[in-house]
Amino acid sequence: MSDPPPAAHFRPLLTDDGSSTLIHPVFNEAYSSKHGAWMQARELYLKLTQTHLHPAPRVLEVGFGLGVNFRATLEDCLSRGARIEYLSYELFPAPLEALSSVQVPTSAAQEVWEQVLRLWPPASSFVLDGGWGRLELRLEDATRAEFRPGWATAVYFDPFSPDVNPEPWGLETLKAAYAACQDGATLATYSVQGQFRRALVEAGFKVQKVPGVGKKQWTMARKSGR
Repeated sequence: MSDPPPAAHFRPLLTDDGSSTLIHPVFNEAYSSKHGAWMQARELYLKLTQTHLHPAPRVLEVGFGLGVNFRATLEDCLSRGARIEYLSYELFPAPLEALSSVQVPTSAAQEVWEQVLRLWPPASSFVLDGGWGRLELRLEDATRAEFRPGWATAVYFDPFSPDVNPEPWGLETLKAAYAACQDGATLATYSVQGQFRRALVEAGFKVQKVPGVGKKQWTMARKSGR
């Protein structure tokens, strides 16, 4: 893992719902949708995977990014008294100044997020435990990771796009994600690229396009229960 670019090189972007994100200086892509960073975290990842309905969700995430998906999920779980386990992989951690500059409309989750910031920048993978649940951040290449088999109730698939960061979108990673899922678990992502969706099918998922918010379509993939 190489050192991250300086924080000053991360350009801010105000998205359509009023929440902010950053544009990565190497990939030249925003971490979140221009139609709404907070919207995408809640509507695409939290709700499309039905994590907001699960009594004890276990989320596997590829691409921790700026922690917006984690914060949205934790805020929801705290609001309804659900304990969360969240396992996220990030190969390109943002510098602390960049990470802490992105504010989202949380209240209950803010205390936990401040604990995350105190551990940043992580020299290695870390685990954060509390009465709310558990966050494990692994600074690893997800394409080489050994995911926990049959563990996840949901997969948030959120790397930079296949156009600029194709490796995580490949078949072997998707096979590993499929094996990591419990029966009935859902994978959600913003990309509807044809090659990627065909790889999801080959990995074993049942795949469909669904209407997006702002973006025309998103991808939902499910590991069907026996």
